[in-house]
Amino acid sequence: MKDRPIRVLIAKVGLDGHDRGAKVIAASLRDAGMEVIYTGLRQTPEMVVQAALQEDVDAIGVSILSGAHNTVFPAIMKLLQEKELTHIILTGGGIIPEDDIQALSKLGVGRLFHPGTPTSEIADYLRQEVAEKRNT
Repeated sequence: MKDRPIRVLIAKVGLDGHDRGAKVIAASLRDAGMEVIYTGLRQTPEMVVQAALQEDVDAIGVSILSGAHNTVFPAIMKLLQEKELTHIILTGGGIIPEDDIQALSKLGVGRLFHPGTPTSEIADYLRQEVAEKRNT
């Protein structure tokens, strides 16, 4: 497992139909040598966690621009805990206020990225976090 490529599930949850950023991130992570599964639009937290389980991913990246981050991320975290999938990193990005980022971090959500973050920074973050998880 330590030698296999990092597997990342990129998800768009809810009615947010703006998926250009998610597709850019998916392509850049593929270019960085990761295996990427893109769920497409209008996923539920349950669908995302089920796909993460089926695809045996190391991380879930949620792209969210709808303002539902305080609902979506806690729901996914709860499902990951219920299914004993706490080894999966939950990260993401979009329009998320700093105060909300701090609150979500306290729930165990990983780093959340703002629009305009260099894709190399996201790839580096995932490499580091996955390496730490795989070594524990």
